[in-house]
Amino acid sequence: MPIPSRTVFCLGLAQLISWGISYYLIGGFGEAMSADLGFSRGLIYGGFSVALLVMGLSSPLVGSLIDRHGGRSVMIAGTLLNAIGCITLALCRGPVLYFVAWIVLGLAMRLTLYEAAFAALARLGGPQARRAMSQITLPGGLASTVFWPLGHLIAEHAGWRGAVFAYAGFALLTIPLHLAIPRGRYADGVAHDAGPQHVPLAQTPRARLLAGALYAVIAMLTNFLNAGMSSHMIAILTGLGVAATTSVWIGALRGIGQSASRLSEILFGRRVPPLLLNLAACSLLPFAFIAGLFSGTVGIAALAFAFVYGATNGIVTITRGTLPLVLFDHRVYGSLVGRLLAPSFVVSAAAPLIYASVIDRFGEAGALYLSLAAAGIAFAAAAWLAVAFRPATSVTR
Repeated sequence: MPIPSRTVFCLGLAQLISWGISYYLIGGFGEAMSADLGFSRGLIYGGFSVALLVMGLSSPLVGSLIDRHGGRSVMIAGTLLNAIGCITLALCRGPVLYFVAWIVLGLAMRLTLYEAAFAALARLGGPQARRAMSQITLPGGLASTVFWPLGHLIAEHAGWRGAVFAYAGFALLTIPLHLAIPRGRYADGVAHDAGPQHVPLAQTPRARLLAGALYAVIAMLTNFLNAGMSSHMIAILTGLGVAATTSVWIGALRGIGQSASRLSEILFGRRVPPLLLNLAACSLLPFAFIAGLFSGTVGIAALAFAFVYGATNGIVTITRGTLPLVLFDHRVYGSLVGRLLAPSFVVSAAAPLIYASVIDRFGEAGALYLSLAAAGIAFAAAAWLAVAFRPATSVTR
């Protein structure tokens, strides 16, 4: 049976809320929290780094749990932790409770964000889950577009603490959405009845090792960039000379770019193999940061920076979920991808601190040059992966 459209709709809406109240929280309130709590920028963004580290350490276990028990109970548990983490953060007055809040939010993010949702869909749809994966990222891509301005509006009236309390309420709203996830599992026999079964492109141990290494590198670098941009995009734009309020709205354009590219993938990308789609996105990624370097002097460059980065990040988020469906055995999707993604969470945990340090020492342009270098390496890895595992080499039976 195909994945129910109701499940896809509810999971997509849950992704929009879950990303907005957790991953994008620091980008909206980081500077306000620093001023109110009297913490240094390094300590403030260090909390988010701890959360990403917790995501990495828990990644293999969470993937295995979803393989065994499905996404329903796992993601509901994550929802409750999101609410607890937001409440704890809103109540904190010192560094101990501040870091406790981010530890809770880190585990909550691993249990509720795309990686968990993709594993849940792979368990339900097997090799046929690609379309559903793309569809849930469409509303999810608008998380920063919705929650950065919304959080800014709430904070103007209730302060950042009131806004984060409100985020806890939003978290609880996702419980009925996650209840829409079926308890079943994809049956391989259906594929035999429906037609030829696709064999994973990486069939030998050596091929699986190469595919896994390149996939992990791409995920690591794109997650590093995502963590850095989620934490500092608004601050980078402001530091380059864009007005603070304008920076918030330009930063929100990133979400529009994400959803626009994901809508294009849903409408037109079905015939494009994930390997080529990933390569196309990674090839455009460096141009976003080149545009960013001119954001302070050329108005259109700031818009291009946010939109193009959002569009490319939107596609690589999808291919991070769909590449394992063509490269590896879908039956161990959760546990395998959980292990491969663990280094990316650990490396991205350092991104907020690294970006903060680079900005302090070399300015906002230095942060963009760092991003450009990471984007170039990601493109090289994507090209290697596309050449080594060309879709034409796939085998069906």
